Amino acid sequence: MHAFRDVATAAYCPRKLYYRRRDPDVGESIPDRVRDRRELAFEYDRLVTDDAALRAAPIEVTPTTFRSRIGCHRAGLDAWDELADPPASDVVLEGKDARGIAHKVLETPLAPSLVFTGRPPEQGVWEPQSVRLVAAALALSWERERSVERAFAEYPAYGVIREIELSARRRSQYRAALRTAESIDGPPKRTENREKCQACEYREGCGVKTRSLRTLLG
Repeated sequence: MHAFRDVATAAYCPRKLYYRRRDPDVGESIPDRVRDRRELAFEYDRLVTDDAALRAAPIEVTPTTFRSRIGCHRAGLDAWDELADPPASDVVLEGKDARGIAHKVLETPLAPSLVFTGRPPEQGVWEPQSVRLVAAALALSWERERSVERAFAEYPAYGVIREIELSARRRSQYRAALRTAESIDGPPKRTENREKCQACEYREGCGVKTRSLRTLLG
């Protein structure tokens, strides 16, 4: 049984997953910044009506942009009421292959929602996040013995919510990440995308040289 986070990490960087399993105590604490941003996903209605609260909130866009985006979601998402006031939160889900926490579980439609504290892509969601969303949706489906065909990704610091369908492509990415997670028994090859290394808590011991653009340019 794999954790949602581990399957997502396998999609992002298998070597990072290897180090996480080898040194499980590294990076386990959740930074206050992450906690504060995650809480925003449970305060949408208050933030759009309380000027002082919104000004003090750890958002990465202007208050005007935040309100505009939330207004669009309120008008355009049929699941808005439950996203703003979820029937259940921080739900432990255990599926056939993976287990983990869904930050919100909606009933109409039946779907998990995961809260991400980083920047969203221009469209859709990042691939490791897609893998994690599929893992959560399939675990929810397994527990409820009902079909779950979509999931939600929330980026509250940016006022962005993305609804995704569990397409064949997303399911395939999940299965590939699951196979990767299952196959790791030694350090995989280093990633060629060095940008991934900059924020990695294992970079010092990984052997990957990470240099800033300023250093490279002299």
